[in-house]
Amino acid sequence: MKLADQMREAIRVRHYSLRTERTYVEWMVRFVRFHHMKHPAEMGDAEVSAYLTALATDQDVAASTQNQALNALVFLYKHVLNKPLGELHAVRAQRKERLPVVLTIDQTKKTLGAMSGVYALQARLLYGCGLRITECLRLRIKDVDMDGGTVTVRGGKGDKDRILTMPKSLVPDLQRQIEFARSLYEADKAAGTTGVFMPPGALDVKAPKWAHSWEWFWLFPGIEHSTDPRTGTVRRHHAQDAALSRAIQKAAEIVRVGKKVTAHTFRHSFATHLLMKGVNIRSIQELLGHANVQTTEI
Repeated sequence: MKLADQMREAIRVRHYSLRTERTYVEWMVRFVRFHHMKHPAEMGDAEVSAYLTALATDQDVAASTQNQALNALVFLYKHVLNKPLGELHAVRAQRKERLPVVLTIDQTKKTLGAMSGVYALQARLLYGCGLRITECLRLRIKDVDMDGGTVTVRGGKGDKDRILTMPKSLVPDLQRQIEFARSLYEADKAAGTTGVFMPPGALDVKAPKWAHSWEWFWLFPGIEHSTDPRTGTVRRHHAQDAALSRAIQKAAEIVRVGKKVTAHTFRHSFATHLLMKGVNIRSIQELLGHANVQTTEI
């Protein structure tokens, strides 16, 4: 078995995300190419240190990028080659302190007002609940409690759950979105498709029927079916983030905000506007799902 396939297998056994799988394999490939195609089993601490140093000094990567490469190589040596790395002596990339982009309340209203359709609803959820873009797009029908007025984020960053208050202004649009999702669910059911992706672990083994249930269907399902690159299974995935990101950028350009606006900008703005209204920073930390209050304080 090729080393890349061994890497993928080790990652899948541990139920890492597909994005992590692709990232780790890509870093392994870059590492091998840097050392002129020498097999990683023939290398060790010195070669890993040299590569990480080159990333910092020659390529001037961000500290987070260097850490990502480090994590991938630590995983490779520990879980694939069974040859855990020892002490590394690499030049560390300098962490650049940048304040997050934040919109004023007026700029937020104008940007959201320039959006329409499902993208407007998604962006308003980002701002109204302080969601990350993946948290928004991965919402399931069961995560939206219309009667209780809450939105539940499951398996957020750090695999943490949190319950948020649903902005009342979003209720009509959310109801329409649920009706649209229902139409796709019924179409899939009639066509006999294989349901939706389930969180890896016990659920997909102990309760395989849940993948076909309405409660686990996506709130924002993709229009087209997609093929799971791991299994080859064709099924309905949730909407992708690229389209929403483009819609947000276009809206910001239309209203001439004069700032680089991304999906995460709404999350930053949500937190900052709450702080401006006198909400305790510890409460904001809970709403954002931050493990460390210092992250919130930035």
